[in-house]
Amino acid sequence: MDMTFITEDEPLSLDNTGLNGSAPDILQANDHFLDSEFRYTLFSASYGIIFILGFLANCYVLFVIRRIRGAHAIGEIRVYMANLTVADLLFVCALPFWVGYYSRDGDWIYPDFLCRVTGSMFFINTYCSILFLCAISVNRYWAISRPLSAVASDSWRRGAGVSCAIWAVTLGAAVPSLLSPASYLDERNKTRCFEGFHRQSDETKRGVALTHFLIIAMFFVVFILVVACNLLIARALLRKPPGARSRSAAAEREGQSVRAPASVRPRGVKRQALQMLCAVVGVFVLCFLPHHVVQGPWTLAVLGISEGWGSVTWCRTTRQTLNDAHQVTLLLMGLNCILDPVVYCFATNKFKTFISRHMRKLMKGEACSTQTYTSQVSTQESSRRAPGEEHSMATIGKDCEMHG
Repeated sequence: MDMTFITEDEPLSLDNTGLNGSAPDILQANDHFLDSEFRYTLFSASYGIIFILGFLANCYVLFVIRRIRGAHAIGEIRVYMANLTVADLLFVCALPFWVGYYSRDGDWIYPDFLCRVTGSMFFINTYCSILFLCAISVNRYWAISRPLSAVASDSWRRGAGVSCAIWAVTLGAAVPSLLSPASYLDERNKTRCFEGFHRQSDETKRGVALTHFLIIAMFFVVFILVVACNLLIARALLRKPPGARSRSAAAEREGQSVRAPASVRPRGVKRQALQMLCAVVGVFVLCFLPHHVVQGPWTLAVLGISEGWGSVTWCRTTRQTLNDAHQVTLLLMGLNCILDPVVYCFATNKFKTFISRHMRKLMKGEACSTQTYTSQVSTQESSRRAPGEEHSMATIGKDCEMHG
């Protein structure tokens, strides 16, 4: 399954031979389309595992976000995390249909409408994830480079506005696939879903190819922005202690000279922020970058444009290698719904604190109340922006023991 709408699904014909009865070394891209047989076993097993882990992980993320909603400072990041989690859950809920599809060797037994909806979920999840991770990176860079402006602004409204824009863009891009028939009956009497765009005219194929190359170009623009933001974040964190700029700015306004002792500076905050940026870039590099590198040549290979722009002569081995690589990159993209919760753990200290204490409660029977959790994470976050945080941090464990 691929929301590029074009997947090779016909085996190479044994009749396609030269005059001497041997297969030619070079084939026109529109002659035949190769199928990667290993994908049926790979996807049916992998998507089943991703469904279970992704559903549990993202439901737990929504639970955590709801429980820490009283922590005001989480603001914009919480909005992005909630929307990204919803996008992941939409994709996860569509996976059982694709498990059934691949377990039957590519035979879609459900209505065409479900083919369109479940296929569109793949596209929506992929590009919602890319854009929300970009928004998180930009937000973290702004918070570090302009801490006073970030605190003074209405972060919740800004997060809601950006989220609405992201949903509008991705849903708008998915509308054509939702409105057009997506399944067809192939020569082997199997109903294919989002496979077979090679059956269209060259003019239609060129339009599809152009759309795909525009999407690839936009991805690399976003990817460069994410990498740049996170590199600037890392440079800022390594250059000066976290919170030093905001404390010094506040001191200058009051005409004071404040220098926090080294023992008070929260080095763990710096380490956590570096972990977060590594997690965000890691998700991009592992899940999204391979697919968008392979997507361009693979698109031209399977569309099979006969002449003009996009017409390419392909070696048999190259075509097979591109198709095999494409199947693997599709699986890597599906992993993002499991890896996104890992990013959340580093996005805010509140999130990580709540998870660690809630797990302790489940495993060791500690009974911290909802109010205690919210109070703890709020106190811990505020302690990072003001002197005297050691005393506040020390009270967290005591509060939990008292409530227990």
